[in-house]
Amino acid sequence: MSSRSTLFGFVIFSIFLLINHGVSSVEYGEALTKSLLYFEAQRSGKLPSNQRVQWRGDSGLRDGSGGGVDLVGGYYDAGDNVKFGFPMAFTMTMLSWSAVDFRAQLEAKKELSNALDAIKWGADYLIKAHPEPNVLYGEVGDGNSDHECWQRPEDMTTPRTSYRIDEQHPGSDLAAETAAALAAASIAFKQTDSIYASQLLGHAKQLYDFASNHQGLYQNSIPVAGQFYSSSGFEDELLWAAAWLHRATGDQTYLDFLEESQNTGGTRSMFSWDDKFVGVQVLAAKLVLEGKVEYSDTWEQYKKEAEQFICSCLEKGNSNFKKSPGGLLWFQPWNNLQYTATATFIATVYSDYLKPKNASVQCNGGIVQPSELIAFAQSQVDYILGENPEKMSYMVGFGSNYVQQVHHRGASIESIKKKPEAVTCKGGFDLYFNRAEPNPNVLDGAVVGGPDENDGYTDSRSNFQQAEPATVNTAPLVGVLARLAS
Repeated sequence: MSSRSTLFGFVIFSIFLLINHGVSSVEYGEALTKSLLYFEAQRSGKLPSNQRVQWRGDSGLRDGSGGGVDLVGGYYDAGDNVKFGFPMAFTMTMLSWSAVDFRAQLEAKKELSNALDAIKWGADYLIKAHPEPNVLYGEVGDGNSDHECWQRPEDMTTPRTSYRIDEQHPGSDLAAETAAALAAASIAFKQTDSIYASQLLGHAKQLYDFASNHQGLYQNSIPVAGQFYSSSGFEDELLWAAAWLHRATGDQTYLDFLEESQNTGGTRSMFSWDDKFVGVQVLAAKLVLEGKVEYSDTWEQYKKEAEQFICSCLEKGNSNFKKSPGGLLWFQPWNNLQYTATATFIATVYSDYLKPKNASVQCNGGIVQPSELIAFAQSQVDYILGENPEKMSYMVGFGSNYVQQVHHRGASIESIKKKPEAVTCKGGFDLYFNRAEPNPNVLDGAVVGGPDENDGYTDSRSNFQQAEPATVNTAPLVGVLARLAS
């Protein structure tokens, strides 16, 4: 064979690899780095000296002062300046699950300390929000007044009212999700800071007891939160908290609660900030696979239901989830990628639970091996990162063609460090919101709501259903990206 034909063959093979391989491990690592940067851009409070996202400044420095409590810190949930405790706690649970299950991979990519910093920023706030055993603050700010304004968090003029649950005004869903978050975070910190881990666990136990002993939906106690993050029930959060507390402590009490439950969730249609049943089922299935629980119908039911969800993701189940023509799991028009991200995370962790046991998933449409779960997760991540019909990356700052007009107050307005003059409530709409230009600040690592069911996307700041990012979108992808980058 001539050297020319050998070279031609090599070029063809290289093109084949590029076409078929998708995103490289190096690029997954880059996306992982950006995903953790995103949480620094969402910080509220006094920013630390090692803050890497430099276009942000201090904000919300008097949060809680009206009620005589220190509620400075935490995260803004999405593109606004409100701190909603319910999705914030779920964000922390998912970040912690990522750090617990993919610790080695995060460490290998030199991102473990950044992941732990992201968890600690949220966990510190949740501790502050829990000043007494049966008191938990669940919101700072008001969604309605906040949405009337378009201002940077650094100079917002909207009310910073704080809202709480207590014995007379319960919120089992909010308290139990916060318990799950702090229990999961305690596992993440156990190796490096046992004192802090113990503090987290203490709060988690108190919050679980509060949720169990004073039952009710949190939006009945904090109606303003219910307008934006209404909970459909609290049974799932109680089980979710018990599962994480058992994983953190090994205490049989929590295991008994899981086994004695009359409701294992059934086959779910999504895993989200509102519905944690799939997470419970997967953690229970892990115990079954590892032989840590004695056989019972309840444990088998958890495992069966977890696997039915996974089968539906892979289009091998009884009621498969919809996929766009381009191959994206599609659940709903509003912020779809949140649900795609959590489903992708579930497939990724479950693959790693099956593999050491040489186990597989028995779907109606055939047997699914652990490698197929990873391939599925990779296909979803590749789509999000730009391998889609629009050839657009739905992670801000990643790739050569990413979304530009993200629905996000801080990113869309010039940095306070470049333009220190205050932006007024309504002035921000005229000066920045209505400008059909890219955001002046790149919100690295933010994952927007994403395309419609036909892979279409309109890159416009006013398109909040598709163009608004949220912490619950990026958090599940941290663990998945760490796994794919390894």
